[in-house]
Amino acid sequence: MELESDLDSVIVGAGQAGLAASAALQRAGRRHVILERGRIGETWLSQRWDSFQLNTPNAMNALPGLPYDGPQPDGFWRSDELVRYFQLYVDQLLLPVRTGVNVLSVEQNADGFILRTSNDGYMETVRSRSIVVASGIQNAPVFPSQSSRIPRKFTQLHTSEYRNATLLPEGAIVVVGSGQSGVQIAEDLLAGGRTVYLCTGKVGRVPRRYRGRDVTGWMVDLQQFDTRYASLEDKSLTRAASVQISGVGRYGHTLSLQSLARRGAVILGRLLDVQDGELILSDQAAAHVRFADQVSQRMKEDIDAFLTQAGQPLPPLEEDPADAPDARAECASPLRRLNLQAAKVSTLIWAAGFTGDFSWLHLPAFDAQGAPIHQGGISPVCGLYFIGFPWLTSRKSGILYGVGEDARFIVNAISTQLA
Repeated sequence: MELESDLDSVIVGAGQAGLAASAALQRAGRRHVILERGRIGETWLSQRWDSFQLNTPNAMNALPGLPYDGPQPDGFWRSDELVRYFQLYVDQLLLPVRTGVNVLSVEQNADGFILRTSNDGYMETVRSRSIVVASGIQNAPVFPSQSSRIPRKFTQLHTSEYRNATLLPEGAIVVVGSGQSGVQIAEDLLAGGRTVYLCTGKVGRVPRRYRGRDVTGWMVDLQQFDTRYASLEDKSLTRAASVQISGVGRYGHTLSLQSLARRGAVILGRLLDVQDGELILSDQAAAHVRFADQVSQRMKEDIDAFLTQAGQPLPPLEEDPADAPDARAECASPLRRLNLQAAKVSTLIWAAGFTGDFSWLHLPAFDAQGAPIHQGGISPVCGLYFIGFPWLTSRKSGILYGVGEDARFIVNAISTQLA
């Protein structure tokens, strides 16, 4: 059964990147369709915990053509609120989204691409002159090798599977990873009265608000979101974990390792190995606390320098106990081994990040590690494009704030290809 033919483009994925690309294609007068295997905004609904809120203010999350028009532009949406906005976007712009369509394979022919799909058990074929992959590079949970050495009696979850503390077995919880998801889930567990051990890494943090303003507003003024991938001398910076911060609460709040420790978390070093039911830990917990504090301090210094250079007076500081530096890192635990049974641990939550699943793309578009090959989202395979990846073109590419700019760039490239 053939679903469509002679399309200019097919977008795979109906998250923010796919919707922004669709709107840009629509403005360019290109016949296209969005195919989504689940619901609109599926990963926001199925891979987030109950208390999750976005880390960028609502006004920064608007997609092209539909500005935020609510009562809290400086507030932070929950996942379900964001997805309602996505649905409104689709409805108002009349975007051609088809949900429940699983793309099984994509192959290239002389005229473009053939997509084979499944919809409620029905096999369908879609033909298109170009493909925009908007399914994300962060939708397949990653478990590190250490997870295979955890005894079977302990429950293991990825952050994408965590919902709330009440659904976990009784006992202490080990959270492995101190990026955004790890520290936010650790805080959620502490609020639920659980004992938490947090295995940390070298991750920065930033204050939620500084001198009366959300830190993201300052980052816009400092043009930090506009840093181009091509301009980075050290490309490894693009693989750094997201800074520690939270959007929970009316204005969000600062998250620091010392603030978690004050609430009862045991701040451990990096997990190195698992041996006979014991976690083997590095001695770098204190260094991780200091590193996070240094990143926060540099951010504040950059903001002050920007204001001074602009000849503007420095607004007053606000007290933020979570942002107080821990110069001696006294909150860090010296533990080098943690016996899971002796510590009464029941569950380990892996905040190890995600990767992308591109097994359905039967095209020579990937390197030896399976990562997409592209320049700014343009693949060496003519007619194949990627969007919605972190650092696709700039620092803001991986967040809602940046997808509109990337969508315009990709659609311009498609229009050039199809001319």
